[in-house]
Amino acid sequence: MGKYRSKTGSILIIIAGILWGSMGIFVRRLSSYGFDPVQIVAIRITLAAVFFCLILFIKDPSGFRISFKDIPLFFGLGIGSILFFTICYFKAITMMSLSIAAILLYTSPVWIVIMSVWFFKEKINKRKLIALAFALGGCILVSGISDERVSVSGLLVGLGSGIGYGLYSILGTVALRKYSTYTVTAYTFMFAAFGSWFFCHPSDMVKKYSEAQDFGFLLLLSCLTALITAFLPFLAYTQGLSSVEAGKAGILATVEPMVATLFGIVVYSERLTLISGLGIIMILSAVIILNYNVER
Repeated sequence: MGKYRSKTGSILIIIAGILWGSMGIFVRRLSSYGFDPVQIVAIRITLAAVFFCLILFIKDPSGFRISFKDIPLFFGLGIGSILFFTICYFKAITMMSLSIAAILLYTSPVWIVIMSVWFFKEKINKRKLIALAFALGGCILVSGISDERVSVSGLLVGLGSGIGYGLYSILGTVALRKYSTYTVTAYTFMFAAFGSWFFCHPSDMVKKYSEAQDFGFLLLLSCLTALITAFLPFLAYTQGLSSVEAGKAGILATVEPMVATLFGIVVYSERLTLISGLGIIMILSAVIILNYNVER
């Protein structure tokens, strides 16, 4: 039964990575309406918070009750992880190339493995180290190799996105020991949404919505962005964390840049290079290594 739950958890995390990989399609469409990256983050997080609260109300209204002493935990999940890593990532994009920013974001599995040893006493076995090496190498190849020089401040901001991204796996695992997946995701996104409105210039966002000639489509697009790139993947990932080690989950989630590359090829006719193809194979190899059952 335990192995079945672990396999199901791994599948859920991979599904989350696939859904996250579609984010570029929605971001590009919202950008065409004049929204800047931080405003798109606020739209995505806020509507996702609404969806999470609705499903919690339907599934288990009592799930809204949390201990006062656990508020810092959810603050850490929402502000310290979701909002922090997103802002760091978009800031990194303005300070360096997209490929370098993506590489620094996907140092997250390293931080997750390190923090998992510290917080949960997880063992770093040979299989996990090999999968980690394949996943990181694959992400670097998929993101593209660049010889550009990055400033110290840019490096710190980029690494901050990776640490913040990884922190969700750690704090989420802690929260799931006491609360359901629905409670954890609802409170995480409520805190993240609240924080996002301090950075997104709400009056400007309202103006862009009101001036949109196809307001109905824009509203539908906003809801789909939140549903497909935040609500469903975070629900799947958090559920997966209940049965999969945080370190393993972080490595499995590296399918995201691979999927993003494939979406670029299929939707935008972007060219698949030999290096990107090799990166995709390496990421898939990491997933296979982690899930291959060596026991007879």
